[in-house]
Amino acid sequence: MKLQAIDVRAKADFDGHEKVVRVVDQDSGLRAIIALHNTNLGPGLGGCRMYPYASEEAAIIDALRLSRGMSYKAAMAGLPLGGGKSVIMGDPKRDKTPDLFTAMANAVNELGGLYIIAQDSGTSMEDMDLMAEHTEHIAGGKQLRHTDSKNESLDPSPATALGVFKGLEAAVKFRFGGRTLSGLRVAIQGLGNVGFGLARHLHKAGAVIFVQDINATQVRRAVQELRATELVGDQIYRHKVDVFAPCALGGVINDASIVQLNCQLIAGAANNQLLTADHGRQLAASDILYVPDYVLNAGGIICIHHARVGSSIAESNQHVANIGDTVMELLQRSKYSAVRPERIADRMAEERFKRESPDVDEVA
Repeated sequence: MKLQAIDVRAKADFDGHEKVVRVVDQDSGLRAIIALHNTNLGPGLGGCRMYPYASEEAAIIDALRLSRGMSYKAAMAGLPLGGGKSVIMGDPKRDKTPDLFTAMANAVNELGGLYIIAQDSGTSMEDMDLMAEHTEHIAGGKQLRHTDSKNESLDPSPATALGVFKGLEAAVKFRFGGRTLSGLRVAIQGLGNVGFGLARHLHKAGAVIFVQDINATQVRRAVQELRATELVGDQIYRHKVDVFAPCALGGVINDASIVQLNCQLIAGAANNQLLTADHGRQLAASDILYVPDYVLNAGGIICIHHARVGSSIAESNQHVANIGDTVMELLQRSKYSAVRPERIADRMAEERFKRESPDVDEVA
């Protein structure tokens, strides 16, 4: 197995990353990228995504953007962690083998504790369990649980959904002058574990839910269990709602979608929702309030951190619920400074983690 340093300083998505490495293992067929953005507050924690990228360049860009987001997410959540991310180039339905994940665990070991690997899209709890047999620098699988959770292994998605809900609730109070969620019209794009969990919270609070997902089974569940209404195609953007909640892929706020949006507030779980920074400016010009995704979706990393340090479920959930207070603080700061929320959030995070960052390191 070889770890090779990649010089990403000329790439548009480079943001002072400390270390970016290419992982190649001929025996297992592993091809991966590990990116560490900032470790001033602690080791970089971030999930391992497995996806059939069209090129290595696409994989590197994904790792750069996601690892940067993790630095900001951990800092805004008040955690002693930095930002990292790994991506495995391959089809999770076809290319998974025990040797592949053993090699990935060994690559994590080569970084000497700078990176803590966790579950992400395309990888599973079972994959985490396998890697945990070969590395201690991992957050996930059966060995990770809260002190009072008996024998259940940790699934961070309910905590992520709870955090998004609490943040959305705070944003609604701010945007609509103290309004409750009862009767609120919310369009949810993506009904994975987090999106469906958010839908459950909103339904319980009395919101009117509109949903879209490529998984027809999940849509039927939402319609039957939560009295949701299905939206098809671009209807998810055009339909008149109070809140649009992106909970699927990133980059959904772009040139094509932004002119169709028919909402007053965007608050969802998807990472990197703005395709470019300019799309944040366009939202503000359209009087659409945007709550930065990495502030809202920090519940999962909060949950993982508390399980790693031996906290109780109640302690973890209280920390997750505090996301609502964080959202209210940043929206108030945004209002009084006349600076967009995503820029205020960046400033708040950077106040906590930003020191002189080292150049890209070499890895033998």
